[in-house]
Amino acid sequence: MDEQRTRPHGGPPWTQGGPPWAHGEPPWWRHGPGRRNGTDRWGGTRVPWLSSLLVAVFVMVGTGFAAENQPDREPLDALARTLLLAGPAILLMRRRHPVAVVYALAVITLVYIGAGYPYGPVFVTFAVGVFAALVAGHRYAAWGAVGLLWAGHLLIAHWLYAYLPPGDDRAAPWGGELVGAAWVAAIVAAAELTRVRREQWARERAERAAAEKRRTDEERLRIARELHDVLAHSISVINVQAGVGLALLDSDPEQARTALTTIKTASKEALGEVRQVLDTLRTPGDAPRAPAPGLDRLPELVEQAARAGLTVEVGTEGTRTALPPGVDLAAFRIIQEALTNVVRHSGARTARVRIAYASGRVDLRIDDDGPATGGHQGGSGRGLVGMRERAAALGGTIEAGPRPDGGFQVHAGLPVDRSR
Repeated sequence: MDEQRTRPHGGPPWTQGGPPWAHGEPPWWRHGPGRRNGTDRWGGTRVPWLSSLLVAVFVMVGTGFAAENQPDREPLDALARTLLLAGPAILLMRRRHPVAVVYALAVITLVYIGAGYPYGPVFVTFAVGVFAALVAGHRYAAWGAVGLLWAGHLLIAHWLYAYLPPGDDRAAPWGGELVGAAWVAAIVAAAELTRVRREQWARERAERAAAEKRRTDEERLRIARELHDVLAHSISVINVQAGVGLALLDSDPEQARTALTTIKTASKEALGEVRQVLDTLRTPGDAPRAPAPGLDRLPELVEQAARAGLTVEVGTEGTRTALPPGVDLAAFRIIQEALTNVVRHSGARTARVRIAYASGRVDLRIDDDGPATGGHQGGSGRGLVGMRERAAALGGTIEAGPRPDGGFQVHAGLPVDRSR
């Protein structure tokens, strides 16, 4: 055979300019992590029929053009076209069974090349299968299929060519194998990059979901604390006044009337604060309909405590300054909860509140002289827990416990961060 007749235009596609995506990014890369071929996620279970159809059309048309430039290869017959269509058909299962698909494509490609048919886009089908297997995380399987195809091609193109069609074929040049190795490396690198990016997107989605869950849990906890503080204080006042009213209903109707008036006022204030708390459950972004309570409402607490029979002495140390809203609310709620505990759990009729303003912090101290009236009286113990959570959320601390000389003391230290 004349030396001029050794595959003038044949050989693997990488010896003739490379695959069609050699000069641009793969089309499936442009859609990012959210969607690919109509699926919701990478690795979805929906059948990728559209991309497989596009591969089938490209392979059939491209192989037809390649055959015209390789007259020394076997003409495309029914078997050749069946093998060319079998690859894209198998690609339909590449998301459910990527390992089986990539090995089946390797075998089909070797049968096609061994039958002497023209080189060309038949390798594109296999490249898509390798890409899918790598992206799905089956790295060793993909490399094994690449090794199988490469070893089979070396065996066919350099040793078995004399026994396989076409009859006058010659050995392929070794230089083409090196170029082919470079293209395989490029395909594998692109697939690995896609796999890494996919894992990053998955981690980012998981982190966003976890952050959203944390925000939701924190908001639920905040609302629960607000409702507990509002209801515990107001219901404690109502409970005490109801007892007074019942005890004096016959002997002192005027005092009973005063107790009922206090109950009405306390319940109205409680309903108003509950509505304010529940306003936060409206459409996100809406401004609250009323300002959050702060230390400017401390006289109201003193008045409510007085209605419940508790005299509260308030003292201030340092220069009073406006507090950030979060600190102001926490300080108010801590004092409110501490006074509620005195009303519910102490026999003391006097409590002392001290507010100390210092540079970068505010200290609260609430004392009563006791004695305790027998535990929590059915309470859940959430009051002290809520106070500690409020202080901790601002980077502050709470110390609460019996005093050495009797009674109970709550001491809170809250940092004042003007950026809050």
